[in-house]
Amino acid sequence: MASVTAPAPAAGGGPAAAAARGQSPRTRRRRFGRRSRRDYLVFLAFATPNLLLIALFTYRPLLQNIYYSTLNWTLGAPVATPVGLGNYREFFTSPDTEGVLVTTAVFTVVTVGGSMALGLLVALALNKRVRGVGFARAAVFSPFVLSGVGVGLVWLFIFDPVVGVLGYVLRLVGSSSPQWFNDPTLTLVMVIVVYVWKNLGYAAVIYLAGLQSINKDLLEAAAIDGANARRTFFSIVLPLLSPTTFFLLVTTVLNSLQAFDLLRIMNPLGRGTNTLIYEAYLQAFGGANRAGYSATISTVLFVLLVLLTVFQLAILERRVHYR
Repeated sequence: MASVTAPAPAAGGGPAAAAARGQSPRTRRRRFGRRSRRDYLVFLAFATPNLLLIALFTYRPLLQNIYYSTLNWTLGAPVATPVGLGNYREFFTSPDTEGVLVTTAVFTVVTVGGSMALGLLVALALNKRVRGVGFARAAVFSPFVLSGVGVGLVWLFIFDPVVGVLGYVLRLVGSSSPQWFNDPTLTLVMVIVVYVWKNLGYAAVIYLAGLQSINKDLLEAAAIDGANARRTFFSIVLPLLSPTTFFLLVTTVLNSLQAFDLLRIMNPLGRGTNTLIYEAYLQAFGGANRAGYSATISTVLFVLLVLLTVFQLAILERRVHYR
């Protein structure tokens, strides 16, 4: 008589399979429950110190600043008077506010646009396999990692009309040096030039990484189809760089609105370069000692940063082409 072999138990789960392996469903649930608790405890052990530091040094000062913005408080005074939204009404009705906002907008737009545009051009030049390109890349990026204070001091001597290098070169060609420090418009131009020079290396390195991640097959296919360099750049390269451009737009806007060190070193009085963040500094430490009003300006800047970031993430990201 032919023998009949019993079917092997299924490899999947279920009570029968668990019993066949010598484990009951309750035992398996208990084991996975202990593992989940252990993983959760490990997560808390690593995350709790960081969360506490963030709460202590980021969110606590933010909430305190919002509270100080509702006070009429002179820096160093033991007593502060609550004024509610009085500081905000004064800021939005002050005749100086328009100039501060215009200066902030001009500085941000020009520095962000200049850094990104020049950074892209530099990245295209550095995206070559030629001798010495590694040194060139390091030289372009190095100003970004330098101290803003040191950079500002060096460029002060360069722009000095009497002993500066720029004034000397202009005198050689029969011209005179502009009064960079006396004309508020020229002072803003001077600071913008230095800021763009210092930060274009950051944009260039990020754009260079984006260029090197583009599939070379697409460029070769475009060349085979007869597309010239200009058509290839605007139809293939630039759309594929949209995630990189979006990232740079978000980060450079935030950095420009918070730029302080170059402004403080190159133009301490703030004439012509009085952005929101520098106006907040002047109100608190520039002689007025109005800590409450300074906190109000800082809160307005914080809200502006949040709104711009939300706008970029909600509206502009829709135009990003993620490949």
